[in-house]
Amino acid sequence: MTLQIILLLAGLVLLIAGAEWLVGGASSLARKFKISDLTIGLTVVAFGTSAPELVVNLFASTTDHQDIFFGNILGSNNFNLFIILGIAGILLPLKVQVSTVWKEIPMSFAALLVFYLMVHIPSGGGEMMLGRIDGIILLLLFGLFQYYIYLQIKNYEPEHTEHKNPGPLYRMILLVIIGLAGLIIGGRLVLDNAVMLAKAIGISEKVIGLTIIAAGTSLPELATSVVAAYRKKADIAVGNIVGSNIFNLLLIGGIVSVVSPVKYSRIFDIDFYILALGTVILFINLIAWRKHRLDRWEAALLLAGYVSYTIWLISNQG
Repeated sequence: MTLQIILLLAGLVLLIAGAEWLVGGASSLARKFKISDLTIGLTVVAFGTSAPELVVNLFASTTDHQDIFFGNILGSNNFNLFIILGIAGILLPLKVQVSTVWKEIPMSFAALLVFYLMVHIPSGGGEMMLGRIDGIILLLLFGLFQYYIYLQIKNYEPEHTEHKNPGPLYRMILLVIIGLAGLIIGGRLVLDNAVMLAKAIGISEKVIGLTIIAAGTSLPELATSVVAAYRKKADIAVGNIVGSNIFNLLLIGGIVSVVSPVKYSRIFDIDFYILALGTVILFINLIAWRKHRLDRWEAALLLAGYVSYTIWLISNQG
């Protein structure tokens, strides 16, 4: 038990350090190549911080742990939306770009809707599942999302402000790689040891997927977005969350279901509804009075809402 606690703490240290290196390297790359922080957050940072979910879900689907897969996907996205945006927004009111409000957030809602319909339409055998054809469609949609990002990069016009020299290219790339490695290794240490501790207490697979594993694989996003908010890089903080949620549904859901189709259980319907409701609430808050900003009190409400749900989930596990 003591060893697990020590390794869990070591993983947390790696996560924080990795997030600092990743945000620093990604921001420098954005300045050097005149790419917006939002684009970097939606691509490099989002992909890197979603890597733990990909590894865990591939393992879960190929070892017949479907509840872990769906619990991790939906739990991670809910954790991203409520907990991470909540904490980041409390640290720094998040000013969000107009394109994020009117394009990227609706895209994440559309991805959720497609994912929901896919698992609720029965297959040929009458079972609800995410099959290989569904996976291919998800990957094609992810390709369209990447094309949208490409257009964003192509049409981006940087502000004509003076910046410090970001330094040599190799140093930025090295920072990103080391940061990603720290996030992945740290996330794995936290995840494995948290699951061991949870099993020792006696928690169901569904709850482990929705809470312990979801939180564990989302720790890179948490560390990255908190560091980005602290460094006043709101676009990276928000882009990381929105991008990670789209990556989880389209890329990870697509890859995993192509490798091994996954059966769906209706016990996760409530988590779909909570994620959809949270996305709509976030959108409404951001368009209210055209402020395009998540204030501290709104972030605190997101945080409190998810904490309440988690307490209810654990007390009613099954």
